[in-house]
Amino acid sequence: MSDIAWTDLHTDAGTFTVAASARGLVLIALPGDDRRDTLAQLREAGTPTEDPAAVADYTSVLEEYLAGDRRDLDVPIDWSLVREGFRREALEALHGVPYGEVVSYAELAALAGRPRAVRAAGTACATNPIPVVVPCHRVVRSDGMLGNYGGGVPLKARLLRLEGVEVAGDPPRVAAAVR
Repeated sequence: MSDIAWTDLHTDAGTFTVAASARGLVLIALPGDDRRDTLAQLREAGTPTEDPAAVADYTSVLEEYLAGDRRDLDVPIDWSLVREGFRREALEALHGVPYGEVVSYAELAALAGRPRAVRAAGTACATNPIPVVVPCHRVVRSDGMLGNYGGGVPLKARLLRLEGVEVAGDPPRVAAAVR
């Protein structure tokens, strides 16, 4: 077990909780996530302590990204809240999807080496403890519809628009073809 520092980051997109260990970023809780669930998840990785100074580098990266001033979210990651196996492989593959691009759940499964594991790729996104940095908002349905998102579809659409992805319609869908 390790010490986990965390803090809340208040933005115009809502309040994110950012947590890190000595190894790297361990969790980003999205606006609307339940505080008790977030702290319980952090306790799986170590001993959580509120310490804004210890996670300041990570909160700065997230703030700059949300302000549109940063495209590179390359920070050290502590994968301790992600089990080994396909979920981890899918999230590691997802981490490589570039800013401003989207992939389908099927494409994510293929990138992770198991093209038929589309539902498992969706589960990996749904249980991703490090959204935004491990960009599950960049995964959409094969028909271009946004699909679900832990922080809500409006936040997913907002993050995609921030990255220059055209999102329109009701229900929202990406205008460009999924790669």
